[in-house]
Amino acid sequence: MPFPLLSSVIFLPLLAGLLILFVPKDRTGLIKGIATAATGITLLLAVAAVLGFDYNEAAMQFVEKVSWIPQVNINYHLGIDGISIGLVFLTALLGFLACIGSYGIKERQKEYYFLYLLLNTGMLGTFLSLDLFLFYVFWEIVLVPMYFLIGIWGGPRREYAAIKFFIYTLAGSVFMLLSILALYFTSSPHTFNMLELASSGSGLAKGLQIMVFIGFYLGFAIKVPVFPFHTWLPDAHVEAPTPISVLLAGVLLKMGGYGFFRISYPILKDAAVYFALPFAVLGLINIVYGAFVAMAQTDFKKMVAYSSVSHMGFVMLGLASMTVTGFNGALLQMFNHGVITGGMFLLVGVLYDRAHTRDLGKFGGLGTKMPVYSGVLIVFTLASLGLPGLSGFVSEFMSLMGGFISFRLITIISVLGIVITAGYFLYMIQRVLLGPLNNTWAGIADINKRELFTLVPLMAVVIAIGVYPLLILNYQSVAITELIRNIGGLFL
Repeated sequence: MPFPLLSSVIFLPLLAGLLILFVPKDRTGLIKGIATAATGITLLLAVAAVLGFDYNEAAMQFVEKVSWIPQVNINYHLGIDGISIGLVFLTALLGFLACIGSYGIKERQKEYYFLYLLLNTGMLGTFLSLDLFLFYVFWEIVLVPMYFLIGIWGGPRREYAAIKFFIYTLAGSVFMLLSILALYFTSSPHTFNMLELASSGSGLAKGLQIMVFIGFYLGFAIKVPVFPFHTWLPDAHVEAPTPISVLLAGVLLKMGGYGFFRISYPILKDAAVYFALPFAVLGLINIVYGAFVAMAQTDFKKMVAYSSVSHMGFVMLGLASMTVTGFNGALLQMFNHGVITGGMFLLVGVLYDRAHTRDLGKFGGLGTKMPVYSGVLIVFTLASLGLPGLSGFVSEFMSLMGGFISFRLITIISVLGIVITAGYFLYMIQRVLLGPLNNTWAGIADINKRELFTLVPLMAVVIAIGVYPLLILNYQSVAITELIRNIGGLFL
């Protein structure tokens, strides 16, 4: 029997979390060591999957399938392809780096690391599931630890932010569950298998497809988040501890986009075409509205949170295009946004740990006191605003190219978002790093080695993909081309 690589990736964090429950709560060094080792080995297993992956093959690889509840045809079914492999690697990478970033957590560390590892299992399982029932189980698993991680270790308004996140996500999940049941009972024979549903999904009546698509849309759009379901995101980000903000922006938002790629578009082809124009309009709103609201923020963390709303609009625009270029851009944008925004939230955390404020108006002149921090912040900021040579530019450009093919006017207006993004990020650099030094921060310390360790790998990825995008495009292109072929999109 081959080594169960994907199961190991999913359940190693959970096993480590269960082990932590048996460790005395005052053994904080051992607790941190177990969590770090588990996330580190998970990252190594994800790297092994990347190295062993054949990117010339569109089919699922490293497949694991075991009958789970045969009475209703539910299987423990895992697999990885070009659509999911980048997101699995991203989740494992951010899971490891955010675990090291969690060393600053001082209260109730035993409970924190157990919930943190459970969250990792839920996120990885969501990206690797090929059975809709199993997908839904992992999707819901993510909700519980995230609620407690925000509600216990968050900021002053943590209970409000946690409850808002829980209600929004749970409401979307209810509609998604109804759509899953609709697909199951309309399939013949009844199945939760995503691959089988994708091959026979076009047999569904268009009206039924539209209704089921809307149910999935509500579940996925809240996670992305798509306007007007975005209001939970800034509250959750501002109140969440820094490592949880990293996973929230870097991974949880991608679960919604991944749902469109894995479920909505392959299974509900006619509905996907039907909703292409609304998707493009929503993408435009996200890009421009998110950028304008980000520009108005004085809280550093809330500004980065609203920038996520704007950047995820490019995913919606790329999906709406129904082109190979647009789909490649949308999927790449999900990966790039996870890396860049994960780094930005880590940088916000570094500053907050020292200054205990995120008010941009209270800084100034930190470039002279924190030169290393300043250099790293500038790299991530330029990547986020889409500077050529860094990863953010490639995915945004491809999403706009795809969008321009299908929705010319909408795409032209969307470009305004890039200009606004450059404006608020450069204004942030001016307020934080440039100008005269605020004497309050005369003794502020530069970034330390542990904090730098969490940022350097992300910075390396940002530069590597910016210079040579084929590092990741090679992995996803074949699967994207096959998806476009199946839904009748454009090979442009």
